[in-house]
Amino acid sequence: MTRLIFITAVILIGDFCFAADRPNVLLIVTDDQGYGDMSCHGNPFLKTPNLDRLAAQSVSLEDYHVDPVCTPTRASLMTGRYCSRAGAWDVVQGRQLLKRDETTMANVFANSGYRTGMFGKWHLGDAWPFAPRYRGFQNVLRHLAGGIDEIGNPSSNDYFDDTYYLNGRLQQIDGYCTEVFFDACWRFISKESDKPFFAYLPLNAMHSPHTVPDQYAAPFRAKRHSENQAKFFGQIEHFDEHLGKLLKKLDQKQLAENTIVIFMSDNGTAQGMVKGDPEHSFDAGMRGQKGSVFDGGHRVACFARWPGKFQSGKEIQALTSCRDWLPTLIDLCDLQPASPIVFDGQNIAALLTGNTQQWPDRTMFVERQADQPRLASNGKRVGGYPHFAVLTEQWRLVDKKLFNIQNDPAQIHDIAKDHPEVFKMLTQKYEQHFADIYCDSVKYERFTVGNEAENPTLLTVRDWHPTKGHVIWQQPQLADNAIAINGFWAIEVQAAGSYTVRVSRFPRDAPQPMQADLVKLKIGDQKVEQQTNAKDAYANFQLELPAGPALVETWLSGADSGDRGAYFVEITKNDLPLTNNVP
Repeated sequence: MTRLIFITAVILIGDFCFAADRPNVLLIVTDDQGYGDMSCHGNPFLKTPNLDRLAAQSVSLEDYHVDPVCTPTRASLMTGRYCSRAGAWDVVQGRQLLKRDETTMANVFANSGYRTGMFGKWHLGDAWPFAPRYRGFQNVLRHLAGGIDEIGNPSSNDYFDDTYYLNGRLQQIDGYCTEVFFDACWRFISKESDKPFFAYLPLNAMHSPHTVPDQYAAPFRAKRHSENQAKFFGQIEHFDEHLGKLLKKLDQKQLAENTIVIFMSDNGTAQGMVKGDPEHSFDAGMRGQKGSVFDGGHRVACFARWPGKFQSGKEIQALTSCRDWLPTLIDLCDLQPASPIVFDGQNIAALLTGNTQQWPDRTMFVERQADQPRLASNGKRVGGYPHFAVLTEQWRLVDKKLFNIQNDPAQIHDIAKDHPEVFKMLTQKYEQHFADIYCDSVKYERFTVGNEAENPTLLTVRDWHPTKGHVIWQQPQLADNAIAINGFWAIEVQAAGSYTVRVSRFPRDAPQPMQADLVKLKIGDQKVEQQTNAKDAYANFQLELPAGPALVETWLSGADSGDRGAYFVEITKNDLPLTNNVP
């Protein structure tokens, strides 16, 4: 394949080199920060001067939509495609894995000669081939799973002085997590290079448990905000402070003029509204919050700054989404995907640059999947649809309710009976959309074992498909004997051979007794068991595994353990070297 050379001229400024004809890109994504969680959008409790300044310098997308929770938004942002099409439509239960054949934004930038880096939260799969360092990012500092202290990460992580993965290797780094990610991002940006950069900064703030240095939460606590909200607002103001420092560094190094800065959040607010406490709540005039298919769950702030190219302070009212950024950046940065991509998003470059006076209305869809869809032969879902919304510039169909969003932005008045033709039309559009995104049926995205890129492969309880009960993701839940749950993992054995399978209830770095006297393991058609002492922390099995797909199931049985599945399974191919650290 012929390698295309894009960098035609290089300008040296101070200690930095960059391509003159293509901009750098800095994409910042905060977690759980709603549209109203900033002072420029009228929040009476918060002061976010740096976000406000960025908004004033940017084009603001005022009808901009993501998904109601984090993983789906990240999948859509990275691919320009609906999350359900890309395979990552939930935050756990094996449905957070971005399909291995999807092209990511980082793939496209890297293929086009950019330096690529990611610093923070990925949440689209932690093992090969899903992790970001396998998806186009050349420099990565991140935590695993959906939160920095969640199952799968080192058990001592608490937002301060934590252990992260630096290009796949465990590394302890001093400092509060938000500062760690900002610092790593700046080191990447400021590295001398003759290539432009694509820096992706998806912060884990403002995700629960909302841990933050206390001096940021204390002022809100003193004003009688709840403890969670005080820490949540403290996280926002802490983020804003460090955003200001990063933007100032871009100015000082004369990088701002040639850098597209995009800011957005991944879903609606998590703590900006408190039920039963309107005195301390701000909804920005919208109904719903994180997890909801009403606008408050998925309409978020989006600011895009490119000095001299985008008009400062311009507000765009057209309907836009996170799926629009990849096709748009391909245009603005003259990128070349390695292969064609069929986008669900649209190129909005003309909106951003002011090169169009008219923009056609469009129809978009939002879903909140919670389980595995089943389709009949005619493509319709068996047992009904998930919660969904159909969006146009005038209408919102939310499940079976219809709202005129222009007259009723708070989505209070259901007017479905007054506009049956609109209700029918939008319902049919959603049915067609659903049949389209699941046209190839719903398959498991499987973990690969036996690959030399990563050995062993770690499977955790948050990744299984539940068969009994639910999924857990918080470290303290591991020791809760009242929880008796089970599930299976879907894997692909890449190479037949001898494998060691380590089964445990607790992670390697914090071993505790499994409290089981019998451990059972089933992989594909093979089922084995081992008698254990209730004080044993793990059980090892030696198996010959054939290549191909299989399901992995476990059972821990005993008077103390009840009958639950093992929460951790490591699968190691015995003739391959160990290539990664398991916490």
